Amino acid sequence: MKKIFDEVVSLDKQCYEQFLLSEDILMEHAASELCSVIKENSIKGQTILFLCGPGNNGGDGLAAARMLHKDYNVYVYMPYSMKSKMARLQHKRYLAVGGIITEDIIESDIYVDALFGSGLTKELDSDICNIIKLINERNGKKISCDMPSGLGEEILSKEIFKANISVSMGALKLIFFEDFAKDYIGEIKVANLGVSREIYESSSNIFLLEEDDLQLPFRDIQNSNKGSFGHTSIVMGDKEGAAILAAISAFNFGSGLVSVITNNKNNIPPYIMTSSSLPKNTTSLVVGMGLGEYENIEELLYSSDMPMVIDADLFYKPFIKDLLNKKNNVILTPHPKEFASLLNICEIADVEVDNIQKNRFKWVREFMERFPNIALVLKGANSIIAYQGNTYVNTLGTNALSKGGSGDVLSGLIGSLLAQGYNTLDASITAVLAHSISARNIKQNDYSLNPLDISEGVKCL
Repeated sequence: MKKIFDEVVSLDKQCYEQFLLSEDILMEHAASELCSVIKENSIKGQTILFLCGPGNNGGDGLAAARMLHKDYNVYVYMPYSMKSKMARLQHKRYLAVGGIITEDIIESDIYVDALFGSGLTKELDSDICNIIKLINERNGKKISCDMPSGLGEEILSKEIFKANISVSMGALKLIFFEDFAKDYIGEIKVANLGVSREIYESSSNIFLLEEDDLQLPFRDIQNSNKGSFGHTSIVMGDKEGAAILAAISAFNFGSGLVSVITNNKNNIPPYIMTSSSLPKNTTSLVVGMGLGEYENIEELLYSSDMPMVIDADLFYKPFIKDLLNKKNNVILTPHPKEFASLLNICEIADVEVDNIQKNRFKWVREFMERFPNIALVLKGANSIIAYQGNTYVNTLGTNALSKGGSGDVLSGLIGSLLAQGYNTLDASITAVLAHSISARNIKQNDYSLNPLDISEGVKCL
């Protein structure tokens, strides 16, 4: 996993004060890294249009334009006069080597957005929005310097530069991993600013998950039986299909035994057991999906000390607050609407779903501060896992997962790992990654995914 940072101003300051690197040196390195990405995605001699803003982001663009001048057909479009000291200096340097300034948005093979970067705090004016709209509609490759213009701590403008690649200066920034940014940032590259990332980056409590963080439940003992690999029990409520999906997924992901707690034995796969009460040898409990009005659910949850996954309908039950105050070894898997209800019931905040989606990391942190020993998996375009002060982001999800039943599969996967002895954090991370990677591996149209496809896919990771 890699570190993510709320801000990098302090990291740049460390370069100036501790490593004795000037602002000019950092900018030259930033431009050089930007050039490297451009070269990797182009052919020498192609046309490149740099859109350069008035601040240091524009300075980075001008420096890169200077470095590529003559090797490519380079043009710079400047909708504003240069305001920062470094931008003015880079403008002079660009002109000194014979660089061309254009007043037209010329057709290009590569468009480089160096307008505003991460410093944007206000809405873009209509003229810039029209320029961005025009470029977004063109076919050339689009590369953003630091961050696509129009993005800030939220979507700030009607038009946002839609990058194929974003070259983040120095480190990964938290804004890249908000759900609302996912359609604009493209592939993320991190630029070295004169020292290795190991030196540039300080400590962080936010991490980007990678495929290598997947810890599959491979069986490493031969002298075993079905009881050696745990027993996942799943409460079946009004919507039976949800529990069945979770049960099949728990079985597919390694749980030696899987039971559905129900009096209805119809449509249950033959390898899934049924029980009218919680089996005594259960090692994890999964509850909430499709639950509806389930008799004695409070008694069941309060009487159980085993690890459990809580999902869906339980996030609307008032007793959830008291339960979380008394329990550990619990993983919550809400989608944004359910999370809004959970925050309200727990008296953390009364917010709408739109507010959740604009401030996902903020509200995850608020919840984690109140319940540090409860693992939270907030589902979304980028799933967020929060536990004991640390936050983990999974960007491997795909829009193919936007189907009813996908979340039921995830709950079953998590429950299976808990049953097999994973701790709450490792179970959350591995299940979320397996869920996403399985969906990515399915070779079919993204609109056609079936939740059982995901469950089948975890067999082949």
